[in-house]
Parts: sequence; C-alpha cells; structure tokens
Amino acid sequence: MSKTQPSSKKATKAATPAHRQFSGPMLDGPDRAPSRAMLHPVGFSNEDFQKSIVGVASTWSMVTPCNMHIDLLAKESAKGVNAAGGKAVEFNTITISDGISMGTEGMKYSLVSREVIADSIETVVGCEGMDGVVAIGGCDKNMPGCLMAIARMNRPGVFVYGGTIKPGCHHGEDVDIVSVFEAVGKHSAGKIDDAELEGVTATAIPGPGSCGGMYTANTMASAIEALGMSLPNSSAQAAVSDEKRMDCFDAGAAVVNLIRKNIRPRDILTKKAFENAITVVTALGGSTNAVLHLLAMASAAGVKLSIDDFTRIGKRVPVLTDLKPSGKYVMMKLVEIGGTLPLMKMLLDAGLLHGDCMTVTGKTMAENLAKVKPYPKGQDVVRPLSNPIKKNGHLVVLYGNLAPGGAVAKISGKEGLFFKGVARVFDSEELAMKAILGGKIKKGDVVVIRMEGPKGGPGMREMLGPTGAIMGAGLGKDVALITDGRFSGGSHGFVIGHVTPEAFVGGPLALVKNGDEISIDTEKREMTLHVPAKELAARKKAWKQPKPRYTHGVLAKFAKLASSASEGAITDGNLG
Repeated sequence: MSKTQPSSKKATKAATPAHRQFSGPMLDGPDRAPSRAMLHPVGFSNEDFQKSIVGVASTWSMVTPCNMHIDLLAKESAKGVNAAGGKAVEFNTITISDGISMGTEGMKYSLVSREVIADSIETVVGCEGMDGVVAIGGCDKNMPGCLMAIARMNRPGVFVYGGTIKPGCHHGEDVDIVSVFEAVGKHSAGKIDDAELEGVTATAIPGPGSCGGMYTANTMASAIEALGMSLPNSSAQAAVSDEKRMDCFDAGAAVVNLIRKNIRPRDILTKKAFENAITVVTALGGSTNAVLHLLAMASAAGVKLSIDDFTRIGKRVPVLTDLKPSGKYVMMKLVEIGGTLPLMKMLLDAGLLHGDCMTVTGKTMAENLAKVKPYPKGQDVVRPLSNPIKKNGHLVVLYGNLAPGGAVAKISGKEGLFFKGVARVFDSEELAMKAILGGKIKKGDVVVIRMEGPKGGPGMREMLGPTGAIMGAGLGKDVALITDGRFSGGSHGFVIGHVTPEAFVGGPLALVKNGDEISIDTEKREMTLHVPAKELAARKKAWKQPKPRYTHGVLAKFAKLASSASEGAITDGNLG
C-alpha cells in the first residue's frame, strides 16, 4: 500500500477511562481536536487532557459581602484539584443579596436565584463535560442552588461554604444585619434617634462573610455538612481565615478522590442523610428556610422528603444552641469553641444521627466523628442533651383550615405556644410594613400578609422587614404574623410562613377579612380561622384570582413553573 493512500481500516477510539467518564468523549480522539484547541488558550497542556476535569463553580460577586471573597477561595480549590492530579476549570454563577433587596420589589428575585444558580451550574458542568465539581457559596440561596445542581448531575462533587462573617461591634456589643432591621423598628417607635440608627448601620457589617447568626446561610451550610456533602467543619469557619482557605484546597483534592473511587452525590444524598441534616438544623435552632431548601435538594436527588419528616424528627431532637436570632450568640462563638463537629458527635453518641451515611471524605459520618473532642468545659453556647434550650424541635409544621397543605413556624419557646387574635390583612409586604411603622398594629393583632407566595409574589419574599419592625417596636410577644411568603433566618417572634395553598391560587388565606378571629396552637400544630364553613364557602364562591403581577421575564417563568412551598417551590418538579 502506498504511504499516500488512506487505510481502509477505521481508527477506533480507546475506551474512555473511568476517571474521565464525561470529559473523555468530549476531548479524546482526532475528531475532538477542535475541542482541545479551544482549551489550549485557557491553560490546558497536552498532559491535562488525560486528567479528570473538575469545574470550580464560584458565586463570587461584589453584589454582597457574603460573596466578595469567594473568587480567592475558588482559586484555592483549583489549586487543590490540580495538586491531586486533576485539572481545574473555574467558572462563575450569580448571587443576589437578600440583605440589600429585603422589603423591596427586588426581593422577589431572591428565591428565583436559587433556581438560576442550579440551572447555570448544571448547564456549565453538563455542556463542558466536567467529571466533577467543587461549588462554593456564600449568601443564602447559593447553597441549595449549588447542591441542587450537584444532585441533578450526579457527578462527584463537594460543596464549600464561603464562611461566616465576624460580628460588628457597637457600644461594646456584637451586632449584625438583623440588628439593623430591628433598629429600624426601634427608630420608628421613637426608641432610638437618627444618630443611633446610623451608628448601628455603619458597624454591623465589618467585612466578608455570610450573616453572622444561625440565619439561613449558616443553617444551610450546617445542613449540607450534616448531609455529608461538605468536608468536616466547613460550615463553622470564618470567611477570612486560614482554616477556610485550607477547607477550599482540601475540597478540590476531595473531588479528585471521589472521582477515583466513583462515589457519586446520590450515594451520599440518601433519606438517612436528609434525616441527619434535619436533626442538625433542629439542634442548632436553624432557619425555617431549611424546610423549603431541604425539600428542594431532596427532590433534585430523587429522595422522598416531606414537611412531615420535620415534625417526626423534631419530636425526638432538642434545640441545643443559644444562637441568634432567638438566642444571644453569633456563629463565630460556635466557631471559637470547636464548630459543628462536637455537636454532631453528641447527637451521634445519643443515637440521633445515622453514623453509617457516606460522606465526601470517602468515609462514613461515624468515621469522620470518631476522634472529635467535646466542647470545652464552661462554654454555654451549646447545651448538653440533659439540659436543652427546648426539649423538642423548633420547626413546627401546622395544618388546619387556614393551611390545609401545611405551614411552617419557628417556635423557640420564648414566644409562647398559643396565640389568638384578630386579623389585620395586607395584600403585600409593603402595605403591612407601612402599617407597622405607622403604629397601626396593636397588641392582639394577627398580621396577615398574603399574595406573597411562590406564584403570587411571585418569588415568596422573606418578611424580615415586618418581623424586625414588630420586634423593634416591642410587640414581639403581643403580635403574630402569618404569610404565604417566607422568613429570613433572622426573623423571630410568633411568625408562621409557607402557608399552603397560597392565596394567589385561592387558598384559605385569600378568604381572610379584617377582624376575623385566628388562633395558632403550636402544641396541637393547628392554625384556625374562626369563621363558619358556610361563610367561607360563600367567600370562596365570590373570590376571583387576581391577574399575574408579571407576564414575562424570569419572575413570570418562576410563577408559571414553581411548585407549592410544601414541595420546595421548585421549578423542575413536574416537567416529565
């Protein structure tokens, strides 16, 4: 055969190596030369094409202090991937700031951003044939968004928390963003002057990191660690610290190890793992948003989880930590005494955690906790199981004729267990806030804020403004608040959210009128509108669904696709 003549035999590709299951088909062989050519300019050598490609998903942005340092953390994770023999590729997704947008129309995009983050990470990892992923999140919705994408793709992955902020200091006391929201209420009630309000505002946020109490960011970081999807103590480190940088480096190496061992997210994200997450969130006194986000993450992982699982677990798991907003300490106090690991060891030893669950270390939860030492003597941030802050769970799921599909309350025990009052009804957060700041809400009122659900808002805004103003006005024990929206992790008081069905779709909340009597019994787990069934039927017959507030764009898309709050308010649950 002449050397210039082509061979009649077809060249066959070598089998794709197991550590390059997804990158191999995209990059291997003569026909994939254009793909390799595109990667040379972004730093690939010929040797890199034989390595596992690991995406490092960064939520860096200068939109918020929660995420302003994450570009540097992503570089540490990339170093860890490369040092372990993989090839890291950094890419970005979005973040928004709840703290900035709270109480405005912009806050409607907050929960929507969770879906956008999940979709965007899935899009990049899937499109670029990545074999694994490290995802680094800071603000609230980053964390479930990152986990949802990792679970959907089911490629080896590790989540890294960007870390908690250090507290600000005002008049010698720790302050944070919730201090500012409550200062607004004190200012409107005439309890502090302009100078004091500005003093709190200027000192509350001293640098990078997520909001400093057991609010949603720290709650979800702790939940994800309990799921086994973060390295040990990732949830309890300062944003700016040597420990956090090392956590990021180690996470990069951990993904390469998971690829080699073929340990996938769905090997870790089991029903038992979600029960562990609920247990840890309960012991920490975490945010009501954990209910919404854990339901969404479970759906992405193909795990059947319901709001009733929170009730079941809450009956046997106590609240042990004295952390804000219901307690007195910020997250950094927990970090200083050893973080979440000693707490998890306590729970494991008491038989409250499943120790046989696999984690991203390649070891089980029990193996990770085997050598963990207890908290130092004399600390009072975390109580012993023999002396809990609350003997059972604080995340209370209520039903009744106002919430036949369920509602969620955070009852620390300090608010009381029963409330009965008369309804003051508002069809938006802004209208309610105006009434609260105007001194029109009185002792015995039940503030009803509706048309704020996933579809009605749309976007299910957090009500930190109204709850903060109520607390700041000194009405925390005298006024209840009910909404089909949700709450910031910083909210506290007698507040019930996630009311399902929401008002926009004709749920009972839509039928409430000013002056109606409402009772909330957290021991019976009932929320009752004391209006005769015949009268409610007449109101229902006369009710007409309002027109959608948005008819195009991402908010309209979310409103069209979102499931109910009791199903996680997800947008990909009924597409099959």
